[in-house]
Amino acid sequence: MSVILENETCRLSLSEKGYAESLTLKATGEECVSVADTVPFFSVTQPRPFNNEIKLAHPNKRTTYPADRIRAEKTETGVRLTVGFALAPYEAVVDVTVAPRYFRFTLSSFTVPPEAYPGLAMTPPPVEEFRLIGLPVPHRVRFGEWLNVSWDDGCAVCVLAADPYPRIESEPHRDYRVLTADAERQTKLIGTSAALICTPSAGFLDAVDEMERGCGLPRGVESRRSDAINASIYWTGNCTPENVDEHIRYARAGGFRMMLLYYTCIFRSSGYSLNGDYEWSDAYPNGWEDVRRMLDKIRAAGITPGFHFLQTHIGLNSSYCTPEADPRLGKVRRFTLAQAVGEADTTLTVEEDPTGSVLHPRCRILQFGGELISYESYTTQRPYRFLGCVRGANGTTIRSHPRGEVGGLLDVSEFGATSCYIDQNTSLQDEIADKLAAAYSAGFRFCYFDGSEGTSEPYAFHVPMAQYRVWRKFDPPPLFTEGAAKAHFSWHHLSGGNAFDIFPPSVFKEMIGRYPAEEAPRMRQDFTRLNFGWWGFWAPQGRSDGGTQADLVEYGTSRAAAWDCPVTVQTRLDAFRTHPRLGDIMEVFRRWEDVRARHWLTEEQKAALRDLTQEHVLLLNSAGEYELTEYEELRVPDRRLRVYLFTRQGKSVAVFWHTEGEAALRLPLCGDAVLTREIDREPLPCTRRDGALILPVGDRAYLTAEVDRGTLADAFLHAELC
Repeated sequence: MSVILENETCRLSLSEKGYAESLTLKATGEECVSVADTVPFFSVTQPRPFNNEIKLAHPNKRTTYPADRIRAEKTETGVRLTVGFALAPYEAVVDVTVAPRYFRFTLSSFTVPPEAYPGLAMTPPPVEEFRLIGLPVPHRVRFGEWLNVSWDDGCAVCVLAADPYPRIESEPHRDYRVLTADAERQTKLIGTSAALICTPSAGFLDAVDEMERGCGLPRGVESRRSDAINASIYWTGNCTPENVDEHIRYARAGGFRMMLLYYTCIFRSSGYSLNGDYEWSDAYPNGWEDVRRMLDKIRAAGITPGFHFLQTHIGLNSSYCTPEADPRLGKVRRFTLAQAVGEADTTLTVEEDPTGSVLHPRCRILQFGGELISYESYTTQRPYRFLGCVRGANGTTIRSHPRGEVGGLLDVSEFGATSCYIDQNTSLQDEIADKLAAAYSAGFRFCYFDGSEGTSEPYAFHVPMAQYRVWRKFDPPPLFTEGAAKAHFSWHHLSGGNAFDIFPPSVFKEMIGRYPAEEAPRMRQDFTRLNFGWWGFWAPQGRSDGGTQADLVEYGTSRAAAWDCPVTVQTRLDAFRTHPRLGDIMEVFRRWEDVRARHWLTEEQKAALRDLTQEHVLLLNSAGEYELTEYEELRVPDRRLRVYLFTRQGKSVAVFWHTEGEAALRLPLCGDAVLTREIDREPLPCTRRDGALILPVGDRAYLTAEVDRGTLADAFLHAELC
């Protein structure tokens, strides 16, 4: 007899043989399960058979046993399922919570009869993985790989984590896709839960929000619906009480509502080498209280401060690494000393084959006890030895080590090799989280999880879990977060996606198209925006590419706005102070941030902005109204001059500027022309001499002419700076 699970949005039917035979969307009656193949809803996987008869009859290899029977009994919150399997001599108990818009499946226990493993001294059953959900769904127009949701305009079907522990994936087939949720012994088996949502697409996020609240998860839906999520970000790595007013002035000029402060703003730092200590820098003699005052000043200016840190990195010069290396530092491999090691020994003999161990000169570091030991090479036949060892690396204390001591190869960060990663199976990540949370409490309101890829395996679990171990200690919860890496569970707390960095001016527009503009529509399938930054900032002096210019910002931020995405600019006070066109650049940022805040763009305009081959300019007319207009670059001989052309109200218009200074421009143009600093504003003085216009050129200016576009273009092609 089939087992029926029913809530307000759907009806799920599981056959007595253990597969999903139907999933019906109530609103339309649509069938949402593929019947192309019979796919087990539940299964167990063992590293090999253990039951004696099965071991003798079948190969000793990793084996999956599909469910072949289900029985159900009602509970106060839903249904309890008892699941049996082909060959495996035990049953699984799965509790199903039936909520109005989701089902939650939790592995409650295993039932093992006494006769299943007679005479074996073990804790049965020997389950390596348990499949909580295996649901074959027909292909739809969209599939969000991060959230694991298949959807179109009518229906959304999603299998997602209800706690941090299940492995959520999908298996694509020709006519359908299997959405899966697995509990794993290496993370957690009993108590792991996953959710199934089947709902009209218009109500999908409401259903996820209900699930997040019901399961006590971070509010991924709530943060995505906040206006803060699409506000661009002013990033700084050197904000202090001494210069915070200058940063605020620049941020306000660009209309930025968010300011992201790198940890180097408040902590002593030397690259990544001191990460983990997180001691206040000398700019804060009163520590936390001085940070709070600075953040209060930023908030008083109408700007929300955020905190940027690398939660998984431990600096090799930090107190966690020297003079005694902490045992909780990450190891990529473990080694057992085959011989005792004296304080003067430069060769380490180990039991395990070191083949494949890192040979990069800055990453060849072993840890035994509290001592770090670098090596030059190793042997790949017995006796296995690390050769050319330098004892007491990074200033650690040299000690003798007995035969049988277990150490390992330090998990040194590939980013500069000045830090290493945390063993995520220890308490060290929580200890670091406490330090970061103390700083966050000074007044930060959003955060960036940098270096998030720096964890041990399995990455699908540890990448989001390392973030979550920090996130859950932040009070109040961040308005939103971003990060350098994402995996399934992080959808609930990593609400802003990732930011690309850093494209120099010479390739900026090309890279915007290749990376963030390519990813944006895919992230939309996960109901998420990304960040089109980080963008570097360069003054033009001495650069053949002209440095950062207004047209680059106009292009990048308009493409981001096309997908309801923000950008991040990485600020440099020295470049800000010397860039002659900073006012123009900040005005471009300000207009587009105003457009984002007002939700001014229509869907038709957004569609137009997604055409990467057509550039646009956002004008502000004399009535104070925005106009979005297509324009085209005119490549002129003098690289110091930038010129774009467009047509407005039947007239040809050029917007032009000097990239690195001030000059006069001789423009061979006949006919009426009006020069203004902004479109449709008061005319600027210019003179006519020998059949040419003599124009001042510096900041962006607009020349409106009673000539056709070709004539205006020809005039600028023959113009001269003088």
